[in-house]
Amino acid sequence: MRAQTGTAMQFPTELIPGRLVKRFKRFLADVLLDTGETVTVHCANPGSMLGLNAPGNRVWLSRSANAARKLPLSWELAEIDFGRGPEMVGINTGHPNGLVDEAIRDGTIPELAGYDGLRREVAYGKASRVDMVLSSGERPPCYVEVKNVHLMRQPGLAEFPDSVTARGAKHLDELGDMVEAGNRAVMVFLIQYGGAERFALARDIDPAYGRAFDRARARGVEMLAYRCRLDVREIVVESAVAIAERG
Repeated sequence: MRAQTGTAMQFPTELIPGRLVKRFKRFLADVLLDTGETVTVHCANPGSMLGLNAPGNRVWLSRSANAARKLPLSWELAEIDFGRGPEMVGINTGHPNGLVDEAIRDGTIPELAGYDGLRREVAYGKASRVDMVLSSGERPPCYVEVKNVHLMRQPGLAEFPDSVTARGAKHLDELGDMVEAGNRAVMVFLIQYGGAERFALARDIDPAYGRAFDRARARGVEMLAYRCRLDVREIVVESAVAIAERG
């Protein structure tokens, strides 16, 4: 689906512009292309997409190289004004794991440097899979979970989650179990827009996730937040942002 250059994820073909008509059934959206044609596209995002799915929003689509796909177009970016002028937001939750993988390998995330091996989608916990496990002969394994962040309700403040996520809370508890078993565990919140200056939990949206976050951090799970720079050519993991205690 994509080509990688360092920490940048480059879109393999030119993105197709349009306007959102509506999002429906979670993984589908209707988009009015600039050509005047209305098409149904795949939306790779299971969350509520709060603040991103208003009809009329400017969006960009990628076209799959797989000619057999029922829906050849996928929603990739939205242009949103969070109060400081329009900026690009990445809505495709299929990209963050690959972006973090590459960022670890090329040293963009120094907190996760120094490991020799990296495995993806590793079984662990209670019938779960962790996004990646880092390994080194001289260090305990490091279990890494990645969450895509695209909620912003205040200028400069990125938040997660945008809807209730019992699965996300379960992941935090399982990361805590890994720490207590003698391993290292890290949660990476990847912010898919460049205007974020700090990160906080949306505790009003999912109080249970907030409590799970606090439990996990108390048990020794490390929390990181990194923002991306986006345009219609590429998504680049750029820099760390501070995690606020209470928003």
